[in-house]
Amino acid sequence: MFKSFLLISLIFSNLIYSSASGEEWLDDFAKRVKTKTAKQRVPGYLFAFIEEGKPAKMVVSGKTANKGSAITPQTVFRLASVSKTFTSILMAKMVDENKLSWQTPVKQMTSEYAFDNSKNLQLAHIVGQSSGFSPNAYDNLIEANYPVKRVLSMLTDLKPLCTPGECYTYQNTLFGVIEEYFQENNTSYGKQLESEVLRPLSMKGASVGRDGLVAADSWAKPHVAIAKNKWRSVRVNEDYYRFSPAAGVNASGADMVKWVGALLGEQPNVIGPQIIDQVTQPRVKTKREMHRRLWQRYLKDAHYGLGWRVYDFDGHRLNYHGGWVKGYRAAVAFAPDQKVGYFMLMNAESNLINDFTADFWASYFKHYDDQQKLAAK
Repeated sequence: MFKSFLLISLIFSNLIYSSASGEEWLDDFAKRVKTKTAKQRVPGYLFAFIEEGKPAKMVVSGKTANKGSAITPQTVFRLASVSKTFTSILMAKMVDENKLSWQTPVKQMTSEYAFDNSKNLQLAHIVGQSSGFSPNAYDNLIEANYPVKRVLSMLTDLKPLCTPGECYTYQNTLFGVIEEYFQENNTSYGKQLESEVLRPLSMKGASVGRDGLVAADSWAKPHVAIAKNKWRSVRVNEDYYRFSPAAGVNASGADMVKWVGALLGEQPNVIGPQIIDQVTQPRVKTKREMHRRLWQRYLKDAHYGLGWRVYDFDGHRLNYHGGWVKGYRAAVAFAPDQKVGYFMLMNAESNLINDFTADFWASYFKHYDDQQKLAAK
C-alpha cells in the first residue's frame, strides 16, 4: 500500500520517484502514518511537506475505492471545511481591491435577508467565525437538504449568543450569504474562485461543486466506517456543496502543493503577503482548541483569524484548518516564519488525521529547533 516519496517539481511539474525523502524526521513520520493507517485499513490518503522554493515531498497510498484505481497526486478529493481557507483568500483579495470591506454589513451583501436579529453583523464575522450565533447552527438542516434560502431565513430568526466579534461560534450555514452575494451580482462563488485563485495558480484539478469532483479523471470515493477497521464506499451528497464557500472546494494533491506554495509566498502576484497577513491575524480566542487530544501538549494559545486557525504551537506560529464531510477528511497548515507547509487528504472519515497533523508539526518543529541549536554553536 505504501509508496515512496514523490518529489514534485513546481517548475516543471515532473514527478521524480525517490526511495527516501532525505530527511530522517520526515521518513520516520511517514512510517508512523503507514503503520497506523494500515492497522485501521484506511482506504487511501496522501500528504505532502512543502518548503518555499523547493520540490514538495509527497506520500501517496491506497486506492480511490475498494476496486478502484491507485491514488495518484492528480486524484481529486473533497476538501470539506478546508474550503474556508480558499474563501478567506478570495474575500481578502476583494477587500484588497476595494470591492468589499471586512466591515461590510451582511444586510448589504444580500437584499433578501435583513439579519435584524444580529446588529452590526459584518463580512468579517462570517469568515472569522464570530457571528455570535450558536455553533454549527442548522448544520442538521444542511444535511437534511433544506434549500439555502430557507436555512438563511431561519438564521434571521435565531437569537445570537453574543454580540458579533465577541465570541467564537463556528458556522457553515452563514457562509450561504457569500454565495447569495455573488449570485445577486450575476456570478457565483465557484466562478469567482476559479477566475481569481484556481486558474491563476494553475490548480488544474481543483473545482467547486459535486459535478467538478465526479467529472475528474481520477477522484477518491468517500468511505464511512461500518465496523472496526472496515469501510464502505458511499454516495457523494450535495448537502454541503450547496454552501460552497463553507465546504464546496475539491482539489488533488498536486493542486494542494500549489495552494500551500502560494500561502508561503511563491505566487505574490496572485496572493500577496498583505492578503495572507490579513487572514492569519488572531481575532477571537478558541479555548476549546487548547484541549484537543494530542494537540494540547503543544498548544500554548489558539485563535481564529479569517478562515484560519492561528496557533502558538510550542512557541512557533502555525496557521491551520481541518475539514470533515461524509467520507472525507482533510487538513492544511503552514508555518509562516519557517516558510514550510503540510497537508493531508483522506477518502475516509478517520480521526487519525488529527493525530497525524499534530505529530507532523511536533516532529518538524523539533527538527527545526535542533537545527537552530546546531547552527548557533
